[in-house]
Parts: sequence; structure tokens; C-alpha cells
Amino acid sequence: MTAPLLSIRDLVVNFHGQGAPRTLIDHVSVDLAEGEILGLVGESGSGKSLLCRAVMGLLPSRRLMIDGGLVALWGRDLVKASPADMLAVRGREIGMIFQNPTSHLDPVMKIGDQIAEGIRFHQGASAREAREAAVEILRQVGFPDPARQYDNYPHEFSGGMRQRAMIAAALSCRPKILIADEPTTALDVTIQAQILELLLDLRERLGLSVILITHDLGIVAQTCDRIAVMRDGKLVEQGPKRQVLRAPKHDYTRMLIGSHPSLPAGNIAKPCNVGPAVRQKERPLLEIDDLHVRFDTGGSLFRPGRKTVSAVKGVSLQVMPGDAIGIVGESGSGKSTLARAILGLVPLSSGHIAFDGVDIAQQPRKALAKLRRETAMVFQDPLNALNPRLTVGETLGEVLKIHGTPVAEIPGRINELLDLVHLGREFAGRKPRSMSGGQCQRVGIARALAVNPRLIIADECVAALDVTIQKQIVDLFAELKARMNLTLLFIAHDLAIVRNLCERVLVMYHGEIVEEGLSADIFARPQRPYTAALIDAVPDIDPDKKLLAPKTDVEPAAA
Repeated sequence: MTAPLLSIRDLVVNFHGQGAPRTLIDHVSVDLAEGEILGLVGESGSGKSLLCRAVMGLLPSRRLMIDGGLVALWGRDLVKASPADMLAVRGREIGMIFQNPTSHLDPVMKIGDQIAEGIRFHQGASAREAREAAVEILRQVGFPDPARQYDNYPHEFSGGMRQRAMIAAALSCRPKILIADEPTTALDVTIQAQILELLLDLRERLGLSVILITHDLGIVAQTCDRIAVMRDGKLVEQGPKRQVLRAPKHDYTRMLIGSHPSLPAGNIAKPCNVGPAVRQKERPLLEIDDLHVRFDTGGSLFRPGRKTVSAVKGVSLQVMPGDAIGIVGESGSGKSTLARAILGLVPLSSGHIAFDGVDIAQQPRKALAKLRRETAMVFQDPLNALNPRLTVGETLGEVLKIHGTPVAEIPGRINELLDLVHLGREFAGRKPRSMSGGQCQRVGIARALAVNPRLIIADECVAALDVTIQKQIVDLFAELKARMNLTLLFIAHDLAIVRNLCERVLVMYHGEIVEEGLSADIFARPQRPYTAALIDAVPDIDPDKKLLAPKTDVEPAAA
């Protein structure tokens, strides 16, 4: 039997604070073979990223220490390696790509220079040789015009292309192992499929071994050879992917599999059970007619030539009270701009939006006052959407006070809101930094409910959460919608979640609605090739279903 390329044996990582050490990685043992893709799965806080940082010698705090075990790379124990030795290992032998490329790319440094920097450091190449090598790597990871795009800055690229640049930087030193830490979490399904196909292609062409950290078992099923499942710092199960997915041994693995919103299985959301005769008599809560939103971009005092970008083009839509409508499409399709236009947060170029019969364009003051009283928004990043200095009770109390709740009634109302989102009342005294992402998102939903809204717009509100937490938040929305007769616009790039929550679906492409209808009809019989491509790109938990990266032109290579 061939010896593994990387072997982790009984690794222990402890946090040394006041009192006894706290174990965060508890005697973990796992191997990585040459040319293998290992899926490391588990919820946030399970220890996935910390394990890989320990392998790289990049523990995020001096109070974190490896107190036992070994990490053997080609038989050499990295735990005992000196800082100088680890500096040579990082990049040259083990590369790493991160979840958020924007946070890990230097915003004032050209993309090509960031890649060439590693080539010059590890290979001793000249500036010219490093540039040529960097251009070739950019070509390998799918940049259409690498010689020109070498000189672009990160902000000039879309999210998918920035992630490709991160992969190029990790590959610049020709490592044998690539650690990919949630590399597709924030990307829409088509770009996600392209990045995963790229990783598979690089494995075949370069013989890379990959550790893919993710909470999405659909990604693991279609890209990995083996799966290792972590929980609370322990490795609870590992094995070939088909064995783990079809006959999981641990209850936690079964729970992860059951939480995955896979498209082929599960119950399709049923249309709202209000009869057509009743519906015809109702007035739409929200009515949009031929809406256009345009922005001027480019141009300056020294570089004239401004151009107009149409973010929303001729959208018409009726939303009835109690509807749950999913809005899907790739990044740049106009979903969030449409949401902001509905809430009066961006000016309309032409067309009309009427909320409960009041037209935003014709009666702006009255309409905006009504929108602020009767609508609310839940945002994508639950932690950054909350004021870190305020407790949960202060955050909710602030909204209640602004909307005229008597001071004496505010504490009781805060308790009611926490009950509604299934958080204990003790959370009123806690600050965001002491809560998980799912708990912060529940606070965000409670804040939205504080105004007694008739309409809630949820903009990618589960994109950054684990699948188990996603399911809890989606179930919470379904429960609140039924209990409070909420009207919901749910914006997402995860079509499986939309299918399970929403009765109707709108598909947006380049600012237009290209397809709409009941969820059951859209997912069973999509009429447009673009919709079918979106559905095909959703990673399925069936390991025998092939990953399909649709060929669409919706994502520009660079601005």
C-alpha cells in the first residue's frame, strides 16, 4: 500500500487561557493520498479550519498550541519544524485558498503581481520570468485575457474571477497539496460549479492533492474521493464518499445528510392555499410595472466617457398578500437592485412600484413612510448587519422606540420577539460577538419583525450559514409566514432552498425576469435553457450525478 502524502496522527490542539487548557482539536487522525480530494465536512465550530491551520502552522492565536500528535508530510513531522522550515513549506508544498477572496487579496496590488510575488520568493525567478509564469497560471485557471488582466486590481473582477485569482496565487509555487477552505460558499451556483470543475481539472492535470473544507455535502458528493466528518473538534466518521453517504454510521453524519436541501428529493412547496376566486378579489400588496433602474458608471474629470448600466430592465410583477416568492439568478442578474428599488433605497429610472396601492414614483413621501412602517429586510451577513456595541435587547429596543412603542411596553415586546424566533430571553443581554451566525440571523429576523411588517425581503440571508442552520432559518421563515400571514420575497442563489420555501419562483438574468411560475412547474419543467442550467448546477447529494458547470455569459471576466 502506498504511503499517504500527508498523515495526521492523534493531533491535539488546546487553548491555554485562564484555568485548565480547553481542547479544540481532540486526537484527530486522517490521511491524504497523492492525487486525492478529501472532503472535510461539519458545521461551523467543528474544527475543520482550525485543523488545517494547525497543519499549515498558522494557528490564529498564541494561546492555541499543538499539544500532541504529528503532522507528517512525506514522512517529515511538521509539528517539530522550525518557523523557517514552515515558511518554505507554506506555498511551495502546501497552498491554501480561503472563503472570502476579497479579504485575502491586496486591494492596492495588481492581481498578477500578487501571483508573481510567490514565484519570485519560492523559485528565485526574475521579475520577467515571474510575470511570464503568472500569466500562464492565470490562463490555466480560466482568465480569458491573462496578459491584460495581469495588470487589473481585485475590485475590477467579479467574485468568481477573484476566487480564480486566489487559486492562481495558491498554485503559483506548484504545491503538491491544496487546502480549499469553503472556496464557493459566497458564490452563486453556476460560478460555484465552474470553480469546482476547475479544482477537478487541476487535480487531473497537475496531480494535486486537495483538502476541501465545506459544510455542503452536495459539493463533497460530486467532487471528493473520501469524506471526513468533524464535530466538536473530533473526527466522528470517515471513509469513501459512497460508503459514508449511503450508509452513514454516526448520528451526526445522518443529520447532516438529512439537512441537505437536495433538489431531487423532499417535498416541493405547495401553492398558497388561498383559492383563485378569493385571490381575484384581493388587491396586490406589491405591484411593479415596467420597472427600469439605471446607473451611470465610469468617467471622471480626466477620463471622460460615462456609460449607463441597466441593472433592472422592464420588470413587472404582482405580489399578493401572503405570497412567498423566490427570486433567483446569478450574481449581477439584478436581484438585490430590484429589492432595493422596492424599498425605496435606489431611485427608479422609469416605471412604477405601488405598495398597498401607494405609488413610490407619484407619492414618494407617503409611499416611503408606509414602506418604513410595513416592510423590513433581512441581510446576507448576520454578524455585520448588527451593531457590535449594542446588546440584542438594545438593538430590538431601538427599532421599537423609533416606531412608537411606549417605553413601558418595550421589555415585554423584546421578550415576545425573542420567543418568535426561538431564542431564549437571556439573549437580550448578549452582544453579537458572543453568538453564532445562526443566532445572529435569528436576531436579524426578530429586528425585522419588530415593525410588524406585512412584507419581508430576505436578501441571501442563509448564504453564509451551515446547511443545518440554513434549514433551521428556512423552517423559521415558513413557520412565521404561516403564523403571521407574512408576505415574503426570498432572494437566493441556492435553488434548492427556494424550492422548499417558496410557492412561486422568478428567474432573473441581466436585469430581466426570464421565467416565472409555480415552484413545482419551474423545477420540473423549466422553459428556458438558462433556468435549466441553474438547476443543473446545484450540487446534488447523489455521488453518481455529474457536476455540470453551465456555459453562460452572465459573469464578466472583468469590469
